Amino acid sequence: MSEKPGHDSWRHRMHEVIFEADTPVGKTFDVALLLAILLSVAAVLLESVGEIRAQYGAELRAIEWFFTILFTIEYVLRLLSVGRPMRYAVSFFGIVDLLAILPTYLSFVIAGSQSLLVIRALRLLRVFRVLKLAHFLGEAHLLYAALRASSRKIVVFLGAVLTVVLIVGAAMYLIEGPESGFTSIPQAVYWAIVTMTTVGYGDLSPQTATGKLLASVVMILGYGIIAVPTGIVSVEIASSLRSATHTQSCTECGGEGHAIDARYCKYCGVELS
Repeated sequence: MSEKPGHDSWRHRMHEVIFEADTPVGKTFDVALLLAILLSVAAVLLESVGEIRAQYGAELRAIEWFFTILFTIEYVLRLLSVGRPMRYAVSFFGIVDLLAILPTYLSFVIAGSQSLLVIRALRLLRVFRVLKLAHFLGEAHLLYAALRASSRKIVVFLGAVLTVVLIVGAAMYLIEGPESGFTSIPQAVYWAIVTMTTVGYGDLSPQTATGKLLASVVMILGYGIIAVPTGIVSVEIASSLRSATHTQSCTECGGEGHAIDARYCKYCGVELS
């Protein structure tokens, strides 16, 4: 029992450095972290260029491993500095932090997987905390809440769209046939998706009058369909307005995005310090 206060004090100091952007030492740590992320992403991008890889491949791989080891140490320290490490590990930033280091280790098993290290760019979202742009963080939470609330409606909508393109594709296959390039129903469904989304690659096109009429209907239908998901999300955003948030994170689970007047963590219920 006598060691617990010292342990808590050590963990509290580490948490203040790693998670808090409101203190000088915490802000310095986050700025250094953001610079390291930028440099590591730049190294991955440069390593994908053949000419640069041929001349500086060994150096870039060494840089890649240096940052991977550095971020691995940082990830372990983040888990140690919170009271509930598993809670942080399964949070958004916890998963992103883990994904930022996994590709390098996976490269031993899957060749070329280190190119996925560009996912480290997601960690730059911490810049909102560093620059104290809490209102941007609040808007991000608002958008996330709206997307989650509208997910079921969008899934139902996409199911209806897939049904329509399947029917249209089958109809176009019967109307045009292999002579016009519609060699199978999947091929015709591909054409229906490209046409309905107004992408229009032009690699397939109907030749008969009936096929062109159906294509015209699909094009007009596509304009109406594109607006539906936007409307769904807009309604959810309007109904999910939330109060402002600050940059303080929970000492137990590392959760962020609490309301300005919040006294307890909305994820684990621990009192905010």
